[in-house]
Amino acid sequence: MAGKEGVGAKPPRRDAMGTALAVLNRLASTEVLDRFGLRKPMQNTVYQATKTGFTAIGAASRTFVAAQKSGKPKRLPSASAKGLFDLTPTEEQQMIRDTVAEFAAERLRPVAADADAKCETPQELLTQTAELGVTLVGVPEDLGGVGSERSAVTNVLIAEAMAHGDMGLAVACLAPSAVSNALVLWGDADQQATYLPAFVGDNVPAAALAIQEPRALFDPFALQTKAHRTPGGFTITGVKSLVPRAAQAELFIVAADLDGRGPALFLVESGNKGVSVESEPAMGLRAASLGKLHLDQVSLPATALIAEGKGDVYAECVRLARIGWCALAVGTSQAVLDYVIPYVNDRVAFGEPISHRQGVAFKVADIGIELESMRLLTYRAASRAEQGKTYAREAALARKLCSDKGMMIGNDGVQLLGGHGFVKEHPVERWYRDLRVIGLAEGVVLV
Repeated sequence: MAGKEGVGAKPPRRDAMGTALAVLNRLASTEVLDRFGLRKPMQNTVYQATKTGFTAIGAASRTFVAAQKSGKPKRLPSASAKGLFDLTPTEEQQMIRDTVAEFAAERLRPVAADADAKCETPQELLTQTAELGVTLVGVPEDLGGVGSERSAVTNVLIAEAMAHGDMGLAVACLAPSAVSNALVLWGDADQQATYLPAFVGDNVPAAALAIQEPRALFDPFALQTKAHRTPGGFTITGVKSLVPRAAQAELFIVAADLDGRGPALFLVESGNKGVSVESEPAMGLRAASLGKLHLDQVSLPATALIAEGKGDVYAECVRLARIGWCALAVGTSQAVLDYVIPYVNDRVAFGEPISHRQGVAFKVADIGIELESMRLLTYRAASRAEQGKTYAREAALARKLCSDKGMMIGNDGVQLLGGHGFVKEHPVERWYRDLRVIGLAEGVVLV
């Protein structure tokens, strides 16, 4: 809470929300938006997001070198505990969400259908997202970011607002912040000094948190990707799936079973020998340019292991990622509701709007009820996480509800549009395909 101010008083230290808001508002100022609006449309050249077969990705030119040495890693303190059960966003959080929502409506929504068809995210959109400062929110001020405390709720609000534009594009845009958030939460001083400077600059690297593996009934705590200790560090072998922008990614955080003792997280650069990718177009999230990451006896230095001996970091990583997916489900489900309400009010059948039919009206009401339940549980889990409280139960409840009801909302949205729900002229079919991923995806996003 801000302290009292008086004449000549020292201005209070801006918290993470206020600092992030200042950055977002500055970058979303009239001058920037005008520049975006006057910018000539990109030529019809598309860059290759996925390729058939294997593609070596060691050609990335970026070299990650430690910019500074520090004795201790920089961590964001937990947010202040709240005495009341109130998940209403603060005024600053609401303004941040409104800013990102405006960006999603103006930049993501218009290109979503084309990006879905081409299985790629436009480079211009990624550049604009970096300029918006999304990756800065979770990085401490001492490391070049704008954070002064943990900001899981703010990250949830950002993910929700982005997904209201399009979930596939949101995943592509938010994937780098998952890596930077993980480095802030669990990276040591050298890892932070080596990799985080790239995430707070103008040229944010493509990066991904890779946990998912290509098999039915995947259990993130029973990994088939294996890592073994060697005299010089580690070797890692396995396959990861549903990796966003895999062909362009320069850095991965990969989950692997370490010497049969349980899951661990490793930093893997794209230029390492034995790293390759394969395109993996899926039913949904097609705009995220999903791919498989193949690791064939990849040698890693000892410094590649994240948070060795620091408690159950991996379990926390899985939970925070699941909260992130819940936020995406809430945003996309809200898009469905916002689309079907005017549709059923305007669609006339048998001389009256179809919304006058109880079967239609009740289904729309059900969507609204389930959506609010999803939002409440997601916000509660994120709030407890950022306050340093236990949140395993809340994260599990949110994931269960969002995976079940999110898919139901997508299906009901298609049903309410009738035949129009089946064709690509309307975006609901795409949102339905995207919402089906909530119950199976692991990793990728991190709040």
